Amino acid sequence: MIFQDREEAGRLLGERLAELTSVDWPGALVLGIPRGGVIVAAAAARRVGAALDILVPAKIRAPSQPELAIGAVAPDGSVYVDMQAIGILAISPELLAFQIEEAKREIDRRTRVYRGDRQPPQVAGRTVVLVDDGVATGATIIAAARAMRTQGPSQLLIGVPVAPPASLQRLAAEVDQVVCLAAPERFVAVGQWYGDFDQVGDDEVRRAANPDA
Repeated sequence: MIFQDREEAGRLLGERLAELTSVDWPGALVLGIPRGGVIVAAAAARRVGAALDILVPAKIRAPSQPELAIGAVAPDGSVYVDMQAIGILAISPELLAFQIEEAKREIDRRTRVYRGDRQPPQVAGRTVVLVDDGVATGATIIAAARAMRTQGPSQLLIGVPVAPPASLQRLAAEVDQVVCLAAPERFVAVGQWYGDFDQVGDDEVRRAANPDA
């Protein structure tokens, strides 16, 4: 399956989510992960009639491969680290600590840009769906899921258009349900499953997350 763009992927994800009869969608919360995940989340939230907001984790990046996540930091400062990747890449504790601090600074920056003075939404007792435009290693959304779990949602779901099977297995251990439209065995990068996968800018994230602003 090739998605035309993130908007189409979000609409299709919303269609699949709408089939879940166990969810009271008017009371649910869809959280998009910036940047591209917010575009997908906005379209999905419109389809199911759920509230939309954002959640800002950040990758812990491999020093020599900045697009490769070796872990992630959640907005509450909690850290998820892929110890297998750390071992394979022989990353020292000092370098890992530096990369974690870089991720925390990026969370602070993006939170100021995207949220401004708005307070985070209430999570306790609600169905929460974490949405990204796709998953590669799963590190970022796992960090986000663990942070959300501590806030007491009634159900915690992950919704993504595309992810490799191995990552889906890891995600399934973290949440109540994973909804994924495509799980190709031959997976190189999220962008290969989109016709249009242009970078999403900060202004586009703000518009998608705050359509009435």
